[in-house]
Amino acid sequence: MPRLREVPRAEVTDERVLFFYDRLFGPDRDPAVDHGTATGSPGDWWTVFAQCPEVFRHAVRGFALYRNASLDPVLRELGQCRAGWARGSQFVFSQHCKQLRALGVPEEKITALPAWQLADCYTAPERAVLAYTDALVLDGGRVPDPVFAALGEHLGEPEVLQLTYITCVYDMHATIAKALRLEFDDRADPVVEVAAPEGSGNRDIAADLTGGAGA
Repeated sequence: MPRLREVPRAEVTDERVLFFYDRLFGPDRDPAVDHGTATGSPGDWWTVFAQCPEVFRHAVRGFALYRNASLDPVLRELGQCRAGWARGSQFVFSQHCKQLRALGVPEEKITALPAWQLADCYTAPERAVLAYTDALVLDGGRVPDPVFAALGEHLGEPEVLQLTYITCVYDMHATIAKALRLEFDDRADPVVEVAAPEGSGNRDIAADLTGGAGA
């Protein structure tokens, strides 16, 4: 379950929050209790963000940017999907794989996203977007000049700004989902200690590797 409390419908007074509760879950459901959206996600992103209507409204205004953006939606979704994968958010990656399918992107391209560098199914603009996304997310914005130049061959400056902003927003959403254990990111950290066999005591592995203290 999420690390923060979900807000039940009975406690919601903000009209914008209620609008999305109705739109995504139906007017007769309490999404904090009766989980599940049309895309198969639990929906607890909405019920946790409802704790702070100001944050909720700011976030959904960001989603509304899509309506007026001139950026090709396929390029936008490739950036968002790759950002989810690179940040390790199962939620962001999964949701934007679904959106790529909704846009008619071939399954080959979706499947290849984790290792896009070795795939030959992407167009030149798509490869530029994916390389740029990796520089934003994995390299913290350190974009090599050749990557930026390649991006500029295919996108105008307004579209580069839109791609940068939207991709970084979803890098943020991926981080938030992991930190608060929201949606498909409600899972234990996969990196835990694997215990030594019973009876091994406090064996000095370094001594084993170096041939012993006297070696």
